[in-house]
Amino acid sequence: MKLEQIYTGCIAEAAYYITSNGEAAIVDPLRETQPYMERLERDGVQLKYIFETHFHADFVSGHVDLARKTGATIVYGPTQIKTGFAMHIGTDGEIFTVGGIQIKLIHTPGHTMESSCFLISNEDGKEQGLISGDTLFIGDVGRPDLAQHVIADLTQDKLARHLFHSLRTKIMPLSDDLIVYPNHGAGSACGKNMSKETTDTLGNQKKTNYALNPNLTEDEFVTAILTGLTTPPQYFPKNVLINIQGYESLDAIIERGKKPYNTKVFELIANETNALILDIRAAELFAKGYIPNSINIGIDGSFAMWVGEMIVNIKQNILIVSDDNSKIEEAIIRLSRVGYDNVVGFLDGGFQTWKKAKKEIEIINRISAKQLEEKYKKEKLIIIDVRKASEYQSEHIVNSITIPLNELDKHIAEFPKELPFIIICAGGYRSMIAASILKQKGFDNFVDVIGGFGAIKSTTIPKTNYICPSTLL
Repeated sequence: MKLEQIYTGCIAEAAYYITSNGEAAIVDPLRETQPYMERLERDGVQLKYIFETHFHADFVSGHVDLARKTGATIVYGPTQIKTGFAMHIGTDGEIFTVGGIQIKLIHTPGHTMESSCFLISNEDGKEQGLISGDTLFIGDVGRPDLAQHVIADLTQDKLARHLFHSLRTKIMPLSDDLIVYPNHGAGSACGKNMSKETTDTLGNQKKTNYALNPNLTEDEFVTAILTGLTTPPQYFPKNVLINIQGYESLDAIIERGKKPYNTKVFELIANETNALILDIRAAELFAKGYIPNSINIGIDGSFAMWVGEMIVNIKQNILIVSDDNSKIEEAIIRLSRVGYDNVVGFLDGGFQTWKKAKKEIEIINRISAKQLEEKYKKEKLIIIDVRKASEYQSEHIVNSITIPLNELDKHIAEFPKELPFIIICAGGYRSMIAASILKQKGFDNFVDVIGGFGAIKSTTIPKTNYICPSTLL
């Protein structure tokens, strides 16, 4: 038996590839099927099952395309949800054979009602691993508040209580030497306290995972896992529906999106289709010059997650600007992972082509942390910190204002129209996203800090973890 974890860091997602005696199973595949197809061909095995631990919210699974290409059976846990594709609805305790191994479905409602784990036994019948989906993470458990955004009756309290019983009756009685293989790691919004580690023994999780504390009562458990949950990203319920209903082939999406346009046609399409211009270059390049009304979300970062957070319309037509044509297909694939399938083309040659054509450009004004330090000594500044609330609470500039990037749109009216202000994040990636959106909305009275709070930490600018309400805005 071979069990391989395929981890994709930019969306903190783990898929699993399992083979035995000429047959294979894949658990929670990503949207792009080619890497799996190449593995199957390399190993000379036939894909028999595509197991889904639940209807995912944070990414669009590759189950539909993979089943089309291989004839494999899609398997979900117990559910009454009607899908737009053929699938096998498993039962609690059902055993699936792949080559010489057995995979047992364990129904574990809580994160969602159909959530299930898969217990892997090797050719000798020994239980070796638990693919735990979003039921159990390393250091955490799946948040129980997402399904209510799709089905109102599934309140977070109801699901939290289901999760309590699933963990106590289905997971905790299993052997301590089982390896836990979760669907996500640190950085995913599907939990609040996930470890950077992507596997562990179940025995160690029983000792260290707060949610597996056997002394917690049901009510205490519910309080523990609901406390500190942030608002889920707006694209999550949209991805759930895509995963239920099915989707267009990624091959067709890539073909449509990889259309190169010269500056004249690019500008025409942007105007006629109301397409959003998405500039995927690094923040420092974008700041020096960009196409007016572009939004900057750099591909060398948590690209797909921030697209999902900041671009509300998942069906939005998108035109891509890069400094490297070879990055276009990667961008299209990563956009498709979170359901943004409507890339309609890209600017051939990128921003330099636009600049050479002597088209209008914009810039973002930036200052260094040292320059900010000098300004801080001389004048009262309005500093807006767009990091997450937890980052801000850990340490921030005295009297700075917290407006997390994913809440930017809700607070646009609070930004000063006349007074100058400064925006910062941890390192410059998120503040440049904010800067591009603010410029798009007509703000020009701000500067961005190069290197963000990471650079500011080495200055004498006073910092604190004390939070008091600000009346500056």
